[in-house]
Amino acid sequence: MSDVSVKAALPPARLSVNAALPSQRVSSNVQWWREADVSVKLSMFWIMGCVIVAIVAQQIAPYDPAAIDLNARLQPPILLGGAWTHALGTDDLGRDVLSRLLYSVQITVAVAVAGTIISTSLGTLLGFLAAELGSAVDECITAFVDMQAAMPFMIVALLLIAVFGNSILLFVFVLGLYGWERHARVVRGAALTTRNHLYVIAARTYNASRIRIYRKHVLPSCLPTIVAGMTIGLTQIVLLEGTLSFLGLGIQPPMSSLGNMVGFGRGYLMTAWWIAVLPGLVIAATALALMLLSDFLRDRNWSANDRIKQ
Repeated sequence: MSDVSVKAALPPARLSVNAALPSQRVSSNVQWWREADVSVKLSMFWIMGCVIVAIVAQQIAPYDPAAIDLNARLQPPILLGGAWTHALGTDDLGRDVLSRLLYSVQITVAVAVAGTIISTSLGTLLGFLAAELGSAVDECITAFVDMQAAMPFMIVALLLIAVFGNSILLFVFVLGLYGWERHARVVRGAALTTRNHLYVIAARTYNASRIRIYRKHVLPSCLPTIVAGMTIGLTQIVLLEGTLSFLGLGIQPPMSSLGNMVGFGRGYLMTAWWIAVLPGLVIAATALALMLLSDFLRDRNWSANDRIKQ
């Protein structure tokens, strides 16, 4: 009789657990927002704003960013007594700074996101291969990672651009080669730890394929670490794009990016500082927002791992 009562009690218990899952997810999301500092929340709003601007830049830009008007050259922003027709002033060729800034955010975000995706994908794949195959493959990948980490990347980027020429596709590829060794090292360590978990061992016991194990178990477990690494990599690629474009080795005219806007305006810092300072402030604010967000994700990931261990 007791067995029957226990069996009868099982379905309601199972239903109660499943019914509690959505509320647990909602409370987890609310807790995630409450744990975030004011600076982190402002950083998320800034990043979302940059993404929205990158999507709708053509619709909200008041002028063609390449339109030249020599009669309106070097007009100051509205705060310095300029006209509302050019709220952020004009550059040395009479081009509207606001329009060029909006298009530059679009180009910089697109190039940085593409380079980050390439870098993260390459590092994640090599990290998984090193963790799964081990032995000679692991030693070769680790040696390659150490060699890449020891090599000054700026020299590699200058060499590739000098040999193969400058194009947007090559520039994105060069940015994609930056930081992949960091992703590979972190993902390898996380995959080696995840492979020893009981659910992965159980999946191997039931003869699950390697691809299925990594797709269903290892990758979801490593995903928070990968996302935190992506935010750090995105910050560094934004700064790298700005550096190379400032030196004239990145985005080339008639396209405009934040880096080459700073490069073109550096000769007018004493007379028309807004040409270089405004895009420079956008670069600094974006890098700071990404760093604050990456620190928050990293700390939250560590606290989650500590709760799992307990």
